Amino acid sequence: MRKLTKTLFLFFFAFFMIGLYVPLNADGCYLCGSGSSPNCKDYCRYSGKDTQENRKKCEQAGCRISGTSSCPQAANYKVCNAFGEGNYLERIAHFYKVNLFR
Repeated sequence: MRKLTKTLFLFFFAFFMIGLYVPLNADGCYLCGSGSSPNCKDYCRYSGKDTQENRKKCEQAGCRISGTSSCPQAANYKVCNAFGEGNYLERIAHFYKVNLFR
């Protein structure tokens, strides 16, 4: 019984420490209105605060912004990224919270 208790304690402690290490995403979404491109039909995801720069990125992705919202989790919504479809370096930098352009 004592061995089981120690094992469970170590497991939950490790799980808790991993949870503290993983950075939280502060992403939001813009609602895309009529006239938006097909890949940005419903929402456009951005990272950080609601800034003019993020709005421009979403508009360049094809979203006609009609408001702000939290990002949906359902699979039946079309959500594009303000990062652009092919910019993998920027997406990786966002995930690891690295500023590439200092």
